[in-house]
Amino acid sequence: MRLAVYPGSFDPIHPGHLDIVRRCRPLYDRVIMAVLYNEEKDALFSVEERLEMIAEELGDYPDCHAEGFSG
Repeated sequence: MRLAVYPGSFDPIHPGHLDIVRRCRPLYDRVIMAVLYNEEKDALFSVEERLEMIAEELGDYPDCHAEGFSG
């Protein structure tokens, strides 16, 4: 299985982020958008809100999803 991990803050997600995901899909079996937990950064949206927004945007792509991470 070919797996792509796309890390970032995605605060907020925008068309450029989604364009990268769309272009990755033919190259990989799964694409994971890794949403950064960074308490030192003043985020516009919480990680949970960002994960929800990404899930809505990726709804048409069953091979793509988002997960939170730190470190």
